[in-house]
Amino acid sequence: MKLGFNISERTVSRYLRRIPPGRGVLREWGTFLWNHREVLAAMDFFTVPTMTFRMLTVWFLIHHGRRKIVHFDITEHPTAPWVMQQLRESFPYDSGPSYLVFDRDSIFSQRVIATIQAMGIELKRTAPRSPWQNGVAERWIGNCRRELLDRVVILNERHLRRLLRDYLDYYARDRCHLALEKDVPEIRPVQPRPSARARVVAQHRVGGLHHRYTWREAA
Repeated sequence: MKLGFNISERTVSRYLRRIPPGRGVLREWGTFLWNHREVLAAMDFFTVPTMTFRMLTVWFLIHHGRRKIVHFDITEHPTAPWVMQQLRESFPYDSGPSYLVFDRDSIFSQRVIATIQAMGIELKRTAPRSPWQNGVAERWIGNCRRELLDRVVILNERHLRRLLRDYLDYYARDRCHLALEKDVPEIRPVQPRPSARARVVAQHRVGGLHHRYTWREAA
């Protein structure tokens, strides 16, 4: 679509797995997330094993409005004070959202909650064993695993940090999202074909795991 090709959604939908619509509280929660997406953010953890069997923990914070990662960091030993510091780095100068969604992980202790409230942010904790209530964050974790972590062997923390930075750059500038009306988080205009002689070329992203397609005039 970003190259000016218009394909019917009906055609694409034939190849997508169908998900039945939710009921009751699922619809109510989904309505809340949609109506407040511009002032809503979420945070979560996920773990990544290394080649030497170390277990690294990635913390990240994602803004719902444009599906943009606000901040991330990596540690081998996550603690409540460490999370508090990440929150301060994510929202300097009273720049926090109105709502913050997160689960009931024990690391999100009363000290973390007090830090969030001191920033003037309203808490929205998910119900126990309900990852779907933090769906935007969970979706990003799934994308990151399928599109990056399942395809490489992580050597160490430095290696993981570099790969995540490359992936986030691709995610923000090149990867289109249905929830953003097939745009990218940082907004990417459609590039019409400049001439009849132009051809589509692929630009490598994330070490060649992904690509961005653009028009190039034939030599």
